[in-house]
Amino acid sequence: MRIGELAAAVGVTTRTVRHYHHLGLLPEPERRSNGYRSYTLRHAVVLARIRRLTELGLGLAEVRDVLADDAGKDLVEVLTELDEDLARQETEIRERRQRLRALLDAGELPAEGPVSPELAELFGSLADGGSPTAAKDREVLALIDTGAAPEERERLLSALRGALDDPDTLARTREAYALLDALAEAGPDDPRVAEAARTLAGCIPPGLLPAGPVDSGHPVLRALYADFAPAQAEVIRRALNFLATEGR
Repeated sequence: MRIGELAAAVGVTTRTVRHYHHLGLLPEPERRSNGYRSYTLRHAVVLARIRRLTELGLGLAEVRDVLADDAGKDLVEVLTELDEDLARQETEIRERRQRLRALLDAGELPAEGPVSPELAELFGSLADGGSPTAAKDREVLALIDTGAAPEERERLLSALRGALDDPDTLARTREAYALLDALAEAGPDDPRVAEAARTLAGCIPPGLLPAGPVDSGHPVLRALYADFAPAQAEVIRRALNFLATEGR
């Protein structure tokens, strides 16, 4: 058989056959005097087996193990591992669908969505009145919601839930947003910065920030400051430093 005839018999492309030759999965046939490869029935049998194995989901490295004559894993072991891996994927897919269903059942998604159902619920409690600072705050919370370790994420969400259940804290938060919005065009030495920093510090719930000094050189914190106007960044910097040094 020529390479095109072999490929057609097994239902693959000639490019696939050459790729398997390159990987050493399919032995190279002898060449005729005219230089053409001459494939035998044995090549077709091996190629068909490779196709069946890959269609089951095996990677080519696993196929190599199965085809090995004197080493590697036997077919039962490889297929058992594949079955276990598919079971894990099924579990992950079910969990992802449950999360998707929870987001869809919650109704209208926040602009920062998708976020976790827990954070979406918190966003619903914090009406921002169209405040640009509040919108940025929500973006930062969504970033934390995504990147934090599970235990750290739960600690932060718990602290936020406690704060948003307090009407006074909600009022101070909206006041802080308004003060920060008003500083959008101001410089860091604006006299309103001090008041805004005190107000912001007063509405950050206990337990939201880690103990100890603020690492102003942290990449995320640097990016946060750069995302705000100079006066707004100074407000945030002073509020965080105040909380780190004075506590509650």
